[in-house]
Amino acid sequence: MSDSLSLTLPDEAATAAFAQRLGAVLQPGMVVFLHGDLGAGKSTLVRALLRSLGVTGAIKSPTYTLVEPYVISGIYFYHFDFYRFVDPDEWLDAGFDEYLNGSAVALIEWPERAGELLPRPDLELSLSWPVDATSTGRVLTLSASTATGKKCLDQIAPTR
Repeated sequence: MSDSLSLTLPDEAATAAFAQRLGAVLQPGMVVFLHGDLGAGKSTLVRALLRSLGVTGAIKSPTYTLVEPYVISGIYFYHFDFYRFVDPDEWLDAGFDEYLNGSAVALIEWPERAGELLPRPDLELSLSWPVDATSTGRVLTLSASTATGKKCLDQIAPTR
């Protein structure tokens, strides 16, 4: 059982293929943190994930609304974006703690802006640009911090 995995996503098709693998292993109650600089592809990855799960309508970035809900096969998926948070207490003030009731999947961009108020994530996804300036795409590092997250990571890891 592995606690982390690093993948190269050279293009949008690779991102969509990874998102489909991830979507197949997410379970109600899971919390997924997404890290990365502005423009690193966090919302693009979430959009591909939601598309792979069957969302056909508009998939908006929650940058201004802070959360966008989606219901897929009776399961709520909440896509949060806390980039605009100034104070971690905004998480509590907004009542978002009630969204994490064990029956939904929470996909949280900029989780560090909510400080220590968030629950421990099952998975953390970090997107960055390759170190090599001639490379394209993104580097995706996945880390699991719970048994559920580790199980998911093992299921999506490429076979060697």
